[in-house]
Amino acid sequence: MTVTLAAGSPYPLGSHFDGQGVNFALYSAQAENVELCLFNQNGEEQRLMLPSRTGDIWHGYLPTGVPGLRYGYRVHGPWDPQRGFRFNPHKLLIDPYSQALDGKVMDSPLLSDANDHPDSADSASVMPKSIVTNESYDWQNDALPQTPWSETIIYEAHVRGLTKTHPDIPAILRGTYAGIAHPVMIQYLKKLGITALELLPVQLHVDEPRLQQLGLTNYWGYNVLAPFAIEPGYWSQRPDSTPLSEFRDMVKALHQAGIEVILDVVFNHTAELDLLGPVLSLRGIDNASYYWLDEQGDYHNWTGCGNTLKLTQPATMQWVLDCLRFWATECHVDGFRFDLASVLGRTPDFSPESPLLTQLQHDPILSKLKLIAEPWDIGQGGYQSGHFPAPLAEWNDHFRDNMRSFWLQQPSTLGLFARRYAASSDVFQHHQRLPYASINKITSHDGFTLRDLVSFNQKHNQANGEQNRDGNSNNYSYNHGIEGLEADEATLQRRNASARVLLTTLLLSQGTPMLLAGDELGNSQQGNNNAYCQDSPLTWLNWIQADQTLLAFTSGLIALRKQIPALTTEAWWTGKATSTNGNQDVMWLNAQGHPMSADEWERAEPPPLQILLSGAWLVVINRTDQLQTLNLPSGQWHIAPPFSVADIGVGDTKCIASPRSISVLRNRNS
Repeated sequence: MTVTLAAGSPYPLGSHFDGQGVNFALYSAQAENVELCLFNQNGEEQRLMLPSRTGDIWHGYLPTGVPGLRYGYRVHGPWDPQRGFRFNPHKLLIDPYSQALDGKVMDSPLLSDANDHPDSADSASVMPKSIVTNESYDWQNDALPQTPWSETIIYEAHVRGLTKTHPDIPAILRGTYAGIAHPVMIQYLKKLGITALELLPVQLHVDEPRLQQLGLTNYWGYNVLAPFAIEPGYWSQRPDSTPLSEFRDMVKALHQAGIEVILDVVFNHTAELDLLGPVLSLRGIDNASYYWLDEQGDYHNWTGCGNTLKLTQPATMQWVLDCLRFWATECHVDGFRFDLASVLGRTPDFSPESPLLTQLQHDPILSKLKLIAEPWDIGQGGYQSGHFPAPLAEWNDHFRDNMRSFWLQQPSTLGLFARRYAASSDVFQHHQRLPYASINKITSHDGFTLRDLVSFNQKHNQANGEQNRDGNSNNYSYNHGIEGLEADEATLQRRNASARVLLTTLLLSQGTPMLLAGDELGNSQQGNNNAYCQDSPLTWLNWIQADQTLLAFTSGLIALRKQIPALTTEAWWTGKATSTNGNQDVMWLNAQGHPMSADEWERAEPPPLQILLSGAWLVVINRTDQLQTLNLPSGQWHIAPPFSVADIGVGDTKCIASPRSISVLRNRNS
């Protein structure tokens, strides 16, 4: 039967079923012709030229098209690599707006293109196909929790790793979106006290050819192929469900529990990698529009992944914004964490007023969500901590490194400690930014877990197949005298004390705390600080051996944080009395109970410090190796849970702080 395409419409981009047929629309500024390739269940291909072009949008309407139709594109145009043109109709391409694919990309020479001439081998047999979707969903009365930034506590997790070994979740659901939505996990997250679940990429991603050759996988998921499509590998495959419906069920269940969902998204590079990488989509559609290229037509590799998306180009920027709006409106997510976010501001130099960052600031939907930047890439001028515009918050590596160093290495001064403790005001207090802009973290997916941080001096990444060259070598970690998890009881006790100190510092500092999933359980990755390619029990949370004492301590810290007004205010601390109760938001006191002097702030060996918050909570810090006796401010002080007499002793007017400790007292008179 002869199939013909009608003119159709240039918008919306992608494939869209209107109840009668399917409209196809694809951007390509330099293409000469675009073929729509339709595939039946036997893999037989039918090619149809898109009949219309409106500006740089090629489009056509298939009256007989229905959801489930498998398709791709072949784009005709010039081959001039030095100018960035790499059109080759022998390579089947997926739709950049695909919301589903029928498979993954497996390493094959058919996917590569020669650098000096277009390769004539056809790639259709090994390429996944885009699928026309039309999946409605009943959100019922779902509403975003809209937790204020000042009350937000983020929990960073991997969909598979979070529940894969959980004994109380049905086996079929472990490691899936449904596993997170299970009442056991919802109850756990609520009891822990976190307010937002930040998930590593759930956009459809593929394994790099190098990892496939090593028999490894991209576990973290930062090699994204189809950013509009949900990753099907985290789907339970239960009857009457799809990957997308199961993800939406998860979001709805978390919202019902008052927990927000933040997605880690990758808009700095794509799975096409460098010039030797596979031709999958954007490279063959309009290489010069989508990527930053040098004068020779090679990719600027400001990401370390082979290519960098050109987010000043209007069509590329629209693609990103359309994708974010899809996840926000169609999947009800509450925010985004942008991987290597300096790319979002490249023009090519970084500018906080770049087109994309400006659009995010003013978008009526996206600007109201929680937006978090990882404020660096590896290009020149790529480190931009503190330079992103409001309302974006930023991962704060100053907090991570300075607090690790303070407690585990050679101590920095109390002055530096206080700046980090006070939401790094030296970095973020400008241009109407608020304390929440500092996303405080001690650990994250990228690096040591908390247990490994106090158990290893060196990274142990041999399993990654890179001769232990990958991963950061400057971790500010401390093994307490013995390398590895196994140690004598005294060493284990010292490690446990250090872990508690670091958790306390994280969860009781001003700013937005981010807890790495599993740190509250004593989870380890055996010293691997770059486990991006380890989809195994090494990276899955070990629920069987969970440290229940540490878990109780962590949930107690979160509960304590929520009681302290100075830690849940939206304002920067001033040291002045607040209008609500007349108490000063913060007072910095020395061991004698007097205001700190300039000399005490900058001593090489930090003396004890008392931080009085909201007039009622006293944070006592002893970085020395000896017991310290401190004079308490006036009041009736008692130990605030989850702390105990093992951490600090309290009398009527004095307290005795343990070595290398941080504890909290509560004034009964307030």
